[in-house]
Amino acid sequence: MIRMQIGIEFRLPAKTRKKGKWYVSSCPSLDVHSQGHTREEARQNLIDALVFFLESCFARGTLEEVLRAAGFTPRTARLGARTRLVKDEESVTVPLPFMIRPRRSSVQGSARDVA
Repeated sequence: MIRMQIGIEFRLPAKTRKKGKWYVSSCPSLDVHSQGHTREEARQNLIDALVFFLESCFARGTLEEVLRAAGFTPRTARLGARTRLVKDEESVTVPLPFMIRPRRSSVQGSARDVA
């Protein structure tokens, strides 16, 4: 069985600010937030929270619905074109690892197909 790992990345707007002893990071468009003792720790915790959030949406089959509700639309620009951020706008890059597995052949069948 051949398995191929692919990577998908989301570049999302983010904000990090100091609040008391903590740094608070957020992705307002998806309403995901995190915190850390340092600015970098808060940003990394936000990325981890976004990975978990997006993976769980994918697993539940709600990723498209969640992205559309947050105002995301498919990009129609030519392939390879980069989107530019507004000057001084922060962002985080969120990696989503996926594995491609071949589907089971219908010839092999499964237990429920036999019954």
